[in-house]
Amino acid sequence: MITTHVLDSARGGPAVGLAVALDARRDDDWVRIAAGRTDERGRLSSLTDNVPIAPGCYRLTFDTGAYQRGRGASSFYPEVQITFDVRESGEHVHVPLVVSPFGYSTYRGS
Repeated sequence: MITTHVLDSARGGPAVGLAVALDARRDDDWVRIAAGRTDERGRLSSLTDNVPIAPGCYRLTFDTGAYQRGRGASSFYPEVQITFDVRESGEHVHVPLVVSPFGYSTYRGS
């Protein structure tokens, strides 16, 4: 299972409605396997509900540019991509993101 949680540090709360895409690396290509939007708590926990997650390399892409424009702000980063490895089948990987118009931070969550 792959989940994410996005906080907007400029607003001091969850990043609601932020579009997120999940891609899997297949040989030399990236394949889109899921997409969704964060909920009212800034969480996207149903992203991989119907998608089997095998060990491998994955990438989350957050549409931070559209999110910031929707709030009347500009953004230095039009998108944020986080690439990570899933090492075991059935592993729960939680990838939080903290955003603002001019910066972001991430870490391995639990």
